[in-house]
Amino acid sequence: MTTEAQGAAAPELIERRHGGVLWLTINREARRNAISPGVLAGLTEALTRANADRSVRAIVLTGAGDKAFCAGADLATGQSFKFDYSEPTQNIANLFRLTRQLNVPLIARVNGACMAGGMGLMAMCDLAVAAPHAIFGLPEVKVGLFPAQVLSVLHGLIGARALAELCITGEPVTAQQALEIGLINRVSDDLDAGVQALLNRLLDKSPAAIRRGLYLMKRIAAMSFEERAAFTESQIGLFALTEDAAEGQAAFREKRKPNWSGR
Repeated sequence: MTTEAQGAAAPELIERRHGGVLWLTINREARRNAISPGVLAGLTEALTRANADRSVRAIVLTGAGDKAFCAGADLATGQSFKFDYSEPTQNIANLFRLTRQLNVPLIARVNGACMAGGMGLMAMCDLAVAAPHAIFGLPEVKVGLFPAQVLSVLHGLIGARALAELCITGEPVTAQQALEIGLINRVSDDLDAGVQALLNRLLDKSPAAIRRGLYLMKRIAAMSFEERAAFTESQIGLFALTEDAAEGQAAFREKRKPNWSGR
């Protein structure tokens, strides 16, 4: 290894591919995997690329080590809430916007503390699995702030009273409490096994149905009932026109496992 290579900074976001699953790890363990411009840029680039790659069937987002998933903004820099206010949008909000366009299942592997902006990264995911020692919180009021941007993805995910308590008290909840209020999908003593079990339950399903289904679910979220009814009744016929729909129904009739093309 060259001296230059030895002195190179470690990447703030690590990517690895295992089969059809893209694993993204925030690699700032010494800073409790706090959000940085590099993390946001890496996530934006990786998710954009994955959304265009039909071979990516799922994405798992986690943090390095076992202490923190993401502790939110890196307050130690003193620059976390200094923005270019001539820009109408900010990077973390743009990342949340991007996940609303993502048609690949995004799973949060919550390996430890999930706080403040980290709650936003977890909430922007479609599914979440947590270790028993994980804690969840919105402590912004403790430093004179409020979880403003995070509310954009937490709104509607849990009940209004539970969300208000998290925001106004700033006090954390345990993984079990997070499960009870619907913040996460499951708590697993063996976190990797829990994530893999969830992956196994979706990787054998139709890629086309999941891709179109996520598109559908994310589009109707802000619609009125009549808008949802009209949009979904127009969409069901398009599901039926896919190759996967024809294959799935043929496999059902022939009592065999489907061979998905993803189209």
